[in-house]
Amino acid sequence: MLVLSRKKDESIVINNSIRIVVVEIRGDKVRLGVEAPKEVPVHRSEVYDAIARGETPDAFAVSEPQPLAGATPAETRNEQADAVSDETWVE
Repeated sequence: MLVLSRKKDESIVINNSIRIVVVEIRGDKVRLGVEAPKEVPVHRSEVYDAIARGETPDAFAVSEPQPLAGATPAETRNEQADAVSDETWVE
């Protein structure tokens, strides 16, 4: 395993197409931003493990965002992601 140190707003690049950015550090939690091509699936490890086991628990299910009245697509995804976990979509 490669271990790197990064500060807020610093990033790493994987395979010229995936960028991981340290968005925020709060106590013992680090929020990461992931920029990847749409065809590259990105999951938290517990979601990935559940998918690998063939499970689709409701807690991990995130359906296609439905537009809220007057909301931008990014705001809609943020609201939906916040309801499921501490994930946030940013464009």
